[in-house]
Amino acid sequence: MINPTIVQGLKPYALGEKLRNLRLRKSMGLVELGRHTGLSAAMLSKLERGKLFPTLPTLLRIALVFSVGLEYFFTDERRRHVVAITRRKERLRFPEIPGKANVAYNFESLDFHATERKLNAFYADFEPISPDKARAHQHAGIEFLYLISGTLDLKIGSETFTLDAGDAVYFDSGVRHSYHRASKTACTGVIVTA
Repeated sequence: MINPTIVQGLKPYALGEKLRNLRLRKSMGLVELGRHTGLSAAMLSKLERGKLFPTLPTLLRIALVFSVGLEYFFTDERRRHVVAITRRKERLRFPEIPGKANVAYNFESLDFHATERKLNAFYADFEPISPDKARAHQHAGIEFLYLISGTLDLKIGSETFTLDAGDAVYFDSGVRHSYHRASKTACTGVIVTA
């Protein structure tokens, strides 16, 4: 019988549920996880169902299989932002490059409240600058842009693509790219990077 004080103290961390979620995300069975950790499937099942609490060395063995740190298991779910809403009035506006004149766009983070992010989402307001002032940049991963309003010239490598409101583009953001507002009217969009 486990001490009720220990059970109550560990309950907010939902160790078994977190273990099960990690395993299912990888489409891994208990037997397969047992092979990777050296723990029996029966023991892993008891851990997942909360019938048994793991020691730190046992938890570390499991964490190593899923490439997470021990802190993953000790986040209080009541304080974790599983759902993160960013209200329009809470967003902060930043220029493409702080302190520079003639920026191609200003952006607002749409997901700054989210923890354990798998992507970054931004609202972009493209500014009217001359094409030669558009600064090319690159970053690891991919980028997705959905144009809400206006017309935008997107240069990727040596090729320029013209996007109109409602158009979307997905591209390798490791290739140098830049934005230039091609319309006289407001030009806005949503950019997602991962």
